[in-house]
Amino acid sequence: MATPHADSAPLTGRRILICRPEPEASRLAGCFRAAGAETRTLPLIERQPLPETPERRTLILNLDQFTHIIVVSPYAARLLLEELDNWWPQLPTGIQWYAVGSGTASVLTRHGISTRKPSHGWTSEALLALPSLARFSGEQVLLVRGEDGRELIRQTLEQRGARVTALPLYQRRVPNHTEQEIQSAIKDFAPDAVIALSGETLNNLIALCGNSSHNLHDRLLIVPAARVAEQARAAGFVNPCIPGSLADTDIVASVADQLHGRDGGFGSAK
Repeated sequence: MATPHADSAPLTGRRILICRPEPEASRLAGCFRAAGAETRTLPLIERQPLPETPERRTLILNLDQFTHIIVVSPYAARLLLEELDNWWPQLPTGIQWYAVGSGTASVLTRHGISTRKPSHGWTSEALLALPSLARFSGEQVLLVRGEDGRELIRQTLEQRGARVTALPLYQRRVPNHTEQEIQSAIKDFAPDAVIALSGETLNNLIALCGNSSHNLHDRLLIVPAARVAEQARAAGFVNPCIPGSLADTDIVASVADQLHGRDGGFGSAK
């Protein structure tokens, strides 16, 4: 049997701990395994759709009153589209749609919605740099998100003259992992790299390590943005890294590049 080229499995023998919510965690794990890595998923955020309320139904039915609609995540986009399918067989025209990142934009564009997104970056700050969000004269903006979060978007747009209404579609909570699951993921699996793609995920990881006799401070830590990297360093993590994008393939490539560039610092963790 022919031996595959080394580049086809750049992470052979590496152990990757993925702390994303499901189903994203399992999808990313598949990409890492395709690159030769061993994976373990330990989601540190669990998302749950919120029940429908009369207030939410009114917002959906009055969608045509908004001139700008901002969707903050692929999960929020999928939930919103389910609502729109129920109440809007044909979407109202004249609305400018925005997505925080390419993943969210792709969910909307697959539904036929022309969507604006940052040309570089996938943060609230990158979205707010778009020229079409620079100045308002009382226009109504709908911010589609979880039960909390993304306050920077709301606050900044209100300062710029917009009237912002939040449409919360889901809540986030910390999964109730057992001590055995945590021990297995941190000590027994001994990952070379950890994927934590939000500030909230990182906070939960910090708390988890703080309650454990083992921490992951010396491991490669993949985070989504500079402010989360700073937060990680302040908590004691010495190797935070921001990938080229949050696409699964770019995350895998960043981990491979970082681990290959630091052989000896990570390879003997177990």
